[in-house]
Amino acid sequence: MTVPGLAEAADRFDRALAAVDTPAATAVIGELLDRGEDPVAVLVEVIAAAQRSVGLRWQRGEWPVAREHAATGVSAAAVEVVARHVRRLPVTRGRVVVACAEREWHALPAMLIGHALRANGWDVTLLGASTTTARLNRYLHDLGPDAAAVSCSVLGALPAGRRFIEAATAAGIPVLAGGSAFGPDPARALALGATAWAPGAYSAIDAVAKLPAVVPAASPLPAAPAAEQAELEQAHQRLVAGLRTTWTLAADVLVDAPVVVDSLQAVAKDVLNQVLHAVSAALLTGDPRPIPETAAWLADLLAARGAEVRLVAELGELLAAGLGDFPLARELVVAHWAGGLVGTER
Repeated sequence: MTVPGLAEAADRFDRALAAVDTPAATAVIGELLDRGEDPVAVLVEVIAAAQRSVGLRWQRGEWPVAREHAATGVSAAAVEVVARHVRRLPVTRGRVVVACAEREWHALPAMLIGHALRANGWDVTLLGASTTTARLNRYLHDLGPDAAAVSCSVLGALPAGRRFIEAATAAGIPVLAGGSAFGPDPARALALGATAWAPGAYSAIDAVAKLPAVVPAASPLPAAPAAEQAELEQAHQRLVAGLRTTWTLAADVLVDAPVVVDSLQAVAKDVLNQVLHAVSAALLTGDPRPIPETAAWLADLLAARGAEVRLVAELGELLAAGLGDFPLARELVVAHWAGGLVGTER
């Protein structure tokens, strides 16, 4: 529960984000820290809470992508205020490398976790967005950290998240996994070989403190689904191109009628990649939930923008038909896509 002082500050911060007013937003954060508020509470209950509202405003069609990005920039500036504050605190624990997996460009969640760990005495090196395995290996070799933390906000980053985990555990370094792509419980993180999972900053602080000093290399993934996921990744662009010409929304918005509201175009472009990333994530982790979750997410996006929700069922049928060369993937879509449409109009 947000404490009263933070609740009032969170409202002011949210208004500053809505106005894209960076000076006002950073002033709110500076005032909180000056009066002695816990930096982790400021990160979680003010900045992260407001950032979740930003995402929901885009999902509901209230804000275009450009405004969402502008508000995120304000949040990043506010996080930097906290970063300057926590850098002045003493280092009392070991070193942690925090990074986003390759293809993960949402750096803010990793920044929040990194600064929360720094506030609790860890010496943190933040590698930023889309960290390649080669770059990670170089830092692991040069820094010799006690732990690594990987952030994945989008499902498309999970394959790279697995490579991150392989690289760190091969060196004996434990890995904490977090971010919305890992879902609401440890299942996906542990399936990919992570040492531990954390849903947020408070739990990340607890989890890192409990990590073992040395871990074995991550076990191999189940061979058949991992092989099909790799083949699916190779065929990604071909499959997207097929859906783009057959799914009614994509054909109308992106081909026949290019002048449509910006938000619906953005949805149509993004969705075709997202549905394949969901299938890929299900294959890789053995957790089918990304498929119905993506169908439900798409239904919400379309309903908020006045598009027909029946288009979600149509996309599921086209996706299953297009995956004829990928039997495990096709079976997952047939079994689980409709599960995300319960309660929606088809």
